[in-house]
Amino acid sequence: MPRSHKSLPRLRVEVPLAAMVEVGLGHEQTTYLLTVLRMKAGEAVVLFNGRDGAWLARIADANRKGATLAIEVQLQHQSPRSNLWFGFAPLKTGRLDYLVQKATEMGAGVIQPVITRYTQVSKLRHDKLVANVIEAAEQCEVLSVPTVAPEIGLADLLAGWQQREGLRRLIFCDEAAPVHGPAQQLADLDGLPIGILVGPEGGFSDEERAALLACSFVVPISLGPRILRADTAAVAALAVVQAIIGDWR
Repeated sequence: MPRSHKSLPRLRVEVPLAAMVEVGLGHEQTTYLLTVLRMKAGEAVVLFNGRDGAWLARIADANRKGATLAIEVQLQHQSPRSNLWFGFAPLKTGRLDYLVQKATEMGAGVIQPVITRYTQVSKLRHDKLVANVIEAAEQCEVLSVPTVAPEIGLADLLAGWQQREGLRRLIFCDEAAPVHGPAQQLADLDGLPIGILVGPEGGFSDEERAALLACSFVVPISLGPRILRADTAAVAALAVVQAIIGDWR
């Protein structure tokens, strides 16, 4: 995106985007622009929908019941959707929000809560997870918004993995794995679809770890000699994968 437009507010919308099209905003987005940001008619906004790239639009009607934006020109073409699957054991509110936001920023294509024995949260608000993903995408110029998949139990995830995911390998961040750099293990997976699984604060149970290691598609890696919090481990794992076999190269 041109540097001159990087300071503009970004909004994700659902409707198709094209030049000379007008987009009506709902109450929440209207309030954000007109009340929170105190924007007025004629001021510019960047719109994206995850399909049509990023577009420059201006406030045509600053009606507080529902503002209207007029689209002018495309700023960025749509980027390809990421094929990186990211699974995590849900954490408590606050750290859960952080984890989902960071997964979005780090390039996950699918974000899926995985319920394990020591998972700290028993009930999730799917709409809140989606809202956090959208907020992170708006703030960090992510055009391909990740899909937030429904929560699933670890046993069900493993049992149906190959049927759903085919050749995708599941990188298991195993704190009990021998401590050595994962570069060669990951390099051997280059070209294959990848998933990353990070456990809860209490780690995986012995039974869960045994079930993971028994799966032919699971690749255990170490994240180093220190015990990491679950949200830290998630960012570390995503960074290592993206740097060695992902889109940082």
